[in-house]
Amino acid sequence: MSAPNRNTLWARAVVEELVRAGVDAACVCPGSRSTPLTVALAEHDDVQVFSHLDERSAAFFALGRGKRTGKPTPVVSTSGTATANFHPAVMEANQARVPLLVLTADRPPELRDSGANQTVDQTKLYGDAVRHFRELPEPEADDRKLRSLRTSICRAVGETTGANPGPVHLNVPFEKPLEPVEVPGDVPEGFADEHPLAVEGRDGPFADVHQNPTTPDDATLDALARAVESADRGLVVAGPDDAHGLTAEAAAALADATGFPVFADPLSGIRFGDHVSDSRVVGGYDGFLAADDAPLPEPDVVLRFGASPTSKPLRNYLRDSDARQFLVDRAGRWREATFTASDLVVADPTETARALAERVDRSPGDWADRIAELEADYWNAVDAVEREALLEGDVVAAAADDAPDPATVMVSNSMPVRDLDRFARPRSAELTVLGNRGASGIDGITSTGLGAGSATDDPLVVITGDLAYYHDANGLLALDRCEVNETRGVSFARQKSSISGGVDATIVLVNNDGGGIFHMLPIEAYDPPFTSQFKTPHGLDFEPTGDVYGFEFARVETLDGFRDAYRESVGSPGTQVVEVRTDAEASHRERERLAAAVTQDLKD
Repeated sequence: MSAPNRNTLWARAVVEELVRAGVDAACVCPGSRSTPLTVALAEHDDVQVFSHLDERSAAFFALGRGKRTGKPTPVVSTSGTATANFHPAVMEANQARVPLLVLTADRPPELRDSGANQTVDQTKLYGDAVRHFRELPEPEADDRKLRSLRTSICRAVGETTGANPGPVHLNVPFEKPLEPVEVPGDVPEGFADEHPLAVEGRDGPFADVHQNPTTPDDATLDALARAVESADRGLVVAGPDDAHGLTAEAAAALADATGFPVFADPLSGIRFGDHVSDSRVVGGYDGFLAADDAPLPEPDVVLRFGASPTSKPLRNYLRDSDARQFLVDRAGRWREATFTASDLVVADPTETARALAERVDRSPGDWADRIAELEADYWNAVDAVEREALLEGDVVAAAADDAPDPATVMVSNSMPVRDLDRFARPRSAELTVLGNRGASGIDGITSTGLGAGSATDDPLVVITGDLAYYHDANGLLALDRCEVNETRGVSFARQKSSISGGVDATIVLVNNDGGGIFHMLPIEAYDPPFTSQFKTPHGLDFEPTGDVYGFEFARVETLDGFRDAYRESVGSPGTQVVEVRTDAEASHRERERLAAAVTQDLKD
């Protein structure tokens, strides 16, 4: 590999090792200092480059791809404040265990603390939020340095997908010239011939990082099996899991072997799929456990996978139980904030579920039958209550129920994910449901969804609130710049199969004019300052965003109107935003009325 200067040589080696380590796409933000990396990525035939103008949106787009694929999509920026805009996505990737590789270009180290323009301290910029930080050496045509560089890139990619997946930060300093101009003597003549390993690397990654799932030892499995066999009332709780942990197949096998019902968070990867019709997947727990006198006794054994459940009633139910609770976590982290779990099993969730399923065989018993009856009664009761106002939960449930099979569904924080948890019933459809529940912010929701959608041929649905939509409006530019919105006029199926990187998006915008979730908090009774400082109505008209970013915009105000517009959108090419106008207070009062009616129905 010949190169006109040391920066070009360096950047090409970085990109080569990224590709050999399995990277096939990158998000790049325009900037001068990152020029060597940008050029090297753009020149490589095996990398799809997504160009973003906004660094925050770019990082969340890369985060979405990581959620969907389980491997990192590097995100590249110039130096200075651009690097700080990656921080929200880094925080989310850290908390949610999502592979993410951040490459920040930097000025030469000697310019730090000198007042040099656009020079800030980028060393360990993201603190403890990253799994690994490394400042790469300054570029040089040096045998040992190049081998060090290649090894560092392979290690960095491996760290993003380790036992505790997450973000990795590499700071990459460059001196000028940044462009691929010829610099005599920068790369000595014959250097490549003298040092082929450093310059060309190996056939494959320079350093392979092997990730091996860990199965519990026999003593741990024996303890788990004894607890399961002795249980009268056992549960499997599958919490949010973006790290591709417990598979649906393993969860179904465990449920069949133990007879335990599976309380499946909508973000667990378990609530939806072909396995639902043949296994004991439960989705109504957030509703039937919400009453003070919940119609379900406490369990005596609980097997917990994934992060803490979205559902507060479920978390409280587990908190108040004297059950023996096993947390199964590959990274050995304690993800249970009520501190009532009794056992931590440090092992791969899928391997643990499979191994345990092979060791136990018990009948479901009356407990499983009772929960199955309660699940059916709950959904029947929800359907039986006549609505007096438009309920936002009905909109979210309809979006899940009418989503194509298969589909990728991204759901926002605040009320949308809570409504999905309470009102979206299990369905035998391959829905990959994602959410940013690591740090639970409302920033980057649209970008995360578009990033996830860019990594698959599945149709994409993004369910978001008005504040989250407003917060990430810059992310909508990806529909054009990143080939996420394609030319209309071709069939849906043909578009899916023929356009690399393209994806149709249906964005469900639940617009209740402000922070509707605050109606759930005691501060609602204090107005002022409730309306002006918490709900903060904005009065924005979002329809012009369709003209700005080039998509169709439909506004509806009834559930039937939403269903019609939504079904038309998911069956059509191109991107559409379907806005549902609601009254936050009226919807919240309707939610309370529905909960009371359902609770009474279950008691009767």
